[in-house]
Amino acid sequence: MHDEKSHVPEKIKKVIFIILVVMALLALIGIVYREIEFLILKSATKKQSVMNVLTTTAVPSPTPEAIVLPGFVEAWHDATMYARTNGYIVEWKVDIGAKVKTGDLLALISAPEVNAQLRQAEADLKTAEENYTLAKITAARWVNLVKTASVSKQETDEKVLDAKAKKAILVAARANRDKLKDLVSFQRVIAPFDGIIASRNTDVGRLINAGSGAKQPLFRVVQSDPLRVYVRVPQSYAARITPDLQGELTFPDYPGRSWHAKLLDTAKAVDPATKTLLIQLVCDNHEYEILPGAFVKVHLSLPVNKRFVRLPINTLLFRSQGLQVATIDGDHKVVLKSVVINRDFGDFVEIASGVNVDEAVILNPADSLASGQEVHVNENLQQDKVTL
Repeated sequence: MHDEKSHVPEKIKKVIFIILVVMALLALIGIVYREIEFLILKSATKKQSVMNVLTTTAVPSPTPEAIVLPGFVEAWHDATMYARTNGYIVEWKVDIGAKVKTGDLLALISAPEVNAQLRQAEADLKTAEENYTLAKITAARWVNLVKTASVSKQETDEKVLDAKAKKAILVAARANRDKLKDLVSFQRVIAPFDGIIASRNTDVGRLINAGSGAKQPLFRVVQSDPLRVYVRVPQSYAARITPDLQGELTFPDYPGRSWHAKLLDTAKAVDPATKTLLIQLVCDNHEYEILPGAFVKVHLSLPVNKRFVRLPINTLLFRSQGLQVATIDGDHKVVLKSVVINRDFGDFVEIASGVNVDEAVILNPADSLASGQEVHVNENLQQDKVTL
């Protein structure tokens, strides 16, 4: 009886102990569960507090870059022919469109007064030659006579000086004759170079005067093979004009066709009025299809600095520190970088410094972004590279 009474409390103690252990385990499980819930909530809260961003990748500027500029075509040589002597046209040999060679006769001018003046000048020259010969012989004789005291020194000096004066008159007469011979030769209007007659402004019987100015020109001769093409390049492209620059020419009257041109030289100075650099290209025109004076579109392929990158305009941040972009490092943290724009193309910009190729740059960055701030890249909307 005593044994049964002592055994019962032992059982009760064991039950109570088990109950207490179970309750402790349940309490511990509850605490762990709440801690896990807290950690999950904390992680979710932290994740939700990280800004979601969309990025793009900086791409290199295209090399080379093609641009199209207006140009104007000029003949290789272009000469307006004026009369060099007074007279009237007795014959013209060529008309517009005619091909001529250097030295070809274009027209004949009749100048009777000049011809008469030439004949007179030749006669004056002959007289001057005879007078000089006589004066020279006389002076030589008197120089010999003065040695024997047959004549005075004064008379001898007069004869010597007279010979020198006659020689000067001879020189003047010969120069006058040569001038008139040139004027007579100008009665033949000849082509100065191989080319085409672009205009004829005279006719048989027309009285003409020598010189240019307000005078009427006789002919215009152009050499249109090769051709010169002049282009005004904006200052922003001037530094990229290299000696080996090539170009393609297109004309509105020849759709679908193009002509090759190469750089001949540049003005080596920017026009202060237009802020452009004048360059000169040369183009072959063997078939004479391109007309001097025509309008042309010049397609140029310009090299681009390989360090330049392009970014969309919506990557830029305007801060008090200047123009910046927000990049992302390997730890998904923001790095603000100051940039320098080389050119603005409207939808995108060309960056000269501050960003490297293939760097991740945030699109539409918030004004509140700060360096070191952690962000989350939205992979579902990620734009790997911007199309420029």
